[in-house]
Amino acid sequence: MARKVVNRKELREQHEAAERAGAAAEPEKKKVAKRAPAKRAPAKRKSRAKEPVEVRMRVVWGVYSQAMKLVDTFAHDEKKAAEKKANSLSQSGKTPHFVQKIKQPIEEA
Repeated sequence: MARKVVNRKELREQHEAAERAGAAAEPEKKKVAKRAPAKRAPAKRKSRAKEPVEVRMRVVWGVYSQAMKLVDTFAHDEKKAAEKKANSLSQSGKTPHFVQKIKQPIEEA
């Protein structure tokens, strides 16, 4: 589908002729002084987010059941004791148990 070509020069001439005719018809038109638009109050600045506090973490060994339930925890240097506990629970119970690292935050007094 072809678009209609707009002749901008002809439109401009028509517009200027209409302005001249309108200006001749109403020569005593009062000019209203335009007011400057009211200035808006500057928007309040959002407070900056606090920097996150570094939380110190420690690693402990956790003995888990097959359903990912924590059974017991041991200090990091007691890995052999954790494995021993997991083996004893696996042999005595129906479900196998395993040892996995856990990161816990250090509570400072």
